[in-house]
Amino acid sequence: MDLPDFFNQYPKAALALSGGVDSTYLLYAAKSCGCDLHAYFAASPFQPAFEQADAQRMASLYDVPLTVLPLDVLSFPSVVRNANDRCYHCKYAIFSRIREAAQQDGYDVLLDGTNASDQTDDRPGMQALAELGVRSPLRECGITKPMVRDFSRQAGIFTSDKPAYACLATRIPTGTPITLALLQKIERGENFLFSLGLTDFRLRTDGSQAKLQVPAAQMPRILQSREKILQTLSADFQSVVLDLSAR
Repeated sequence: MDLPDFFNQYPKAALALSGGVDSTYLLYAAKSCGCDLHAYFAASPFQPAFEQADAQRMASLYDVPLTVLPLDVLSFPSVVRNANDRCYHCKYAIFSRIREAAQQDGYDVLLDGTNASDQTDDRPGMQALAELGVRSPLRECGITKPMVRDFSRQAGIFTSDKPAYACLATRIPTGTPITLALLQKIERGENFLFSLGLTDFRLRTDGSQAKLQVPAAQMPRILQSREKILQTLSADFQSVVLDLSAR
């Protein structure tokens, strides 16, 4: 089965649009196949502002209606506890909210951007999607991450080379409770690092220490900006360290 076949079977669908490479390409593909598509973005403290901006830009470019759904994921104790299964509880909350809104709008099929490169056996969030009946056309049609990027470049989609970006909660060690203040510190720090021209990095923290993980090729830039980084990040963190295990 290919994407035209899929959308021939499901000509009307809702899409969980994250603003990332996969879901934005899926929006483009669905629209190109003539699908009656409505996109939904779950706005929570786990998503940085630029993800919502990219989702809104993509929906506007391709004339797809987009509904932004505010969701306080920190109102769920199972998420705040940040145990090993946090992603399951978070995904379940987010996609339940999207599915509810989509059904109210008359859309019974809900799609997400999981691709064929994503391993379904080690991601608790995948279980939530399966339980809620979410369909993943890219995975079902055998479209891998490299294929998504290649197809996106061919289509001229602005997210084609956008680095992978997991939610902000993944920066916090399992077992450390998640708070809004901690998420805001992470987002401020990563926004600052973006402003230095860094890409595809992570700022991980237990609340007091900021651990910077950057690709090996970008470490010289970190060292060149050492004083500025220390000065800026010290406003939120007691110490700042560089992880030499280059990604």
